[in-house]
Amino acid sequence: MAAQVSVGGHTLTLLPQKAAFLDDFRTLLVADAHIGKAVSFRSFGVPVPRGTTSETLNLLSALVERTGAVRIVFLGDFLHSRRARAASTLDAVARWRQQHAGLALTLVRGNHDDRAGDPPAHLGFHVVDEPLAVGGLALCHHPVAHDGFYSLAGHLHPCVTLGGRAFDTLRLPCFHFGTRVGVLPAFGSFTGMHPIRPAEGDRVFAVADDQVAEV
Repeated sequence: MAAQVSVGGHTLTLLPQKAAFLDDFRTLLVADAHIGKAVSFRSFGVPVPRGTTSETLNLLSALVERTGAVRIVFLGDFLHSRRARAASTLDAVARWRQQHAGLALTLVRGNHDDRAGDPPAHLGFHVVDEPLAVGGLALCHHPVAHDGFYSLAGHLHPCVTLGGRAFDTLRLPCFHFGTRVGVLPAFGSFTGMHPIRPAEGDRVFAVADDQVAEV
């Protein structure tokens, strides 16, 4: 079950798949996909799960079909590193792109994109530096306020801890909305999480299974 918030004069639908849909622009917002993170780790000999890129791309496809999105804006860190440019990873992304040839793709560069480089030209991304102004919103990677806009960002991989006892707590990815900046959870299937410290008046929406709920 999704949830909705109003930010920057626009309705934002928060999806349990850790993405958000900007209804007014039929645009799917995805932060921190970190495509190729697993293969980057394996290149160093670290034993990590396989199939994470396919899992992430399949989830994107499902969300495009569910929402009717005509555009995806990636809020930084699409590729994890230069090692993520392995042929197997880029081939998987290219096959996914062919299945969604009519879909507009925009990448707002993040810190990992600076190191990984822009996606190959044949994938048809429009790549920009932050912030990207869309209506009353500033779409960013880093959670920084921009005058005249409400900022939506990623980078922090936010999570919230629920439960009252140290041995009976649960960490869940979350959407975190402050007065001027909102942060989306990391979308990628192989990413870490970092606890948030909400200020008074902030709104926090935890993601658990197929639900998004305000906490």
